[in-house]
Amino acid sequence: MLNYRHLYYFWMVAKEGGLARAAERLDMAIQTISVQVRALEKSLGRQLLKPAGRTVVLTEAGEQVFARAEAIFQLGQRLEEDISQQDTVGASVRLAVGLSDGISKLAAHTLLRPVLASTQLRLLCHEGEFEQLQSELAQHHLDVVLAGQAAPPNPNLRLSSERMVSSPVDWYGPAPLVQASAGLAFPAVLQQLPILLPTAHSVLRASVNRWLEEQGLRPHIVGEFEDSALMSVFAAHGLGVFPVSRLGADDIGLMPGLVLLGRCEDLHEEIHAIYGRRGQHHPLVQKLLARGLCQ
Repeated sequence: MLNYRHLYYFWMVAKEGGLARAAERLDMAIQTISVQVRALEKSLGRQLLKPAGRTVVLTEAGEQVFARAEAIFQLGQRLEEDISQQDTVGASVRLAVGLSDGISKLAAHTLLRPVLASTQLRLLCHEGEFEQLQSELAQHHLDVVLAGQAAPPNPNLRLSSERMVSSPVDWYGPAPLVQASAGLAFPAVLQQLPILLPTAHSVLRASVNRWLEEQGLRPHIVGEFEDSALMSVFAAHGLGVFPVSRLGADDIGLMPGLVLLGRCEDLHEEIHAIYGRRGQHHPLVQKLLARGLCQ
């Protein structure tokens, strides 16, 4: 059996960047921690740390062991948090959702509506890059991730994904801009208007770029945003017109002054639900997936 106390001391040394810092953090003698780490190295048959000046650095084997230790002790911390939440929240149902920074947050809010009315819901929303959210999902920090693409094949992560929706994209803008261009046909009118778009790493941005090229349009881009809700705020204050999935447009009414400019039946935004084994058994994740498959 692996001695997890030895592994914990090694993990602390790696995290703190040296034996002295780890000893100070743990309020222990340096020699005691050193003995524990050497015992781990002996049991594994590999050198995990090597001297580097006044500190130590990880060997190649040490990096592999540290990655595993990081996952193990983060899971332990998550277990403590879950038990603590049961004591303080009682019958609440926790749902941790990752939102890829490339998708429409307005559309994501619409997709989450089926679970928002759940009794005793405790919703945690984390926004981040696609790769980062996959890692957090694999480490059971998240229950489900909503992203503009499916999970790439990776046997180490063991993630599944389902396309929840493929929604047409429409264009909205502040009423004065839209009314001033009322005599121009859509989509040619986009050539004459200031345009707001998602940032370049967004899957939707790539689709919009292709669509604009197919239409022979090279509009004047005045702003790029990671967050569709933030983009709609700037649009409502007159900065320009912008694309939003029809699913997300359900919340456009929250932004007074925005009106429909034109519809694009041949331009779509896809949103996928990505989940691991934890999500397969989570009742609210299953509810989300059932909602998406009905789109």
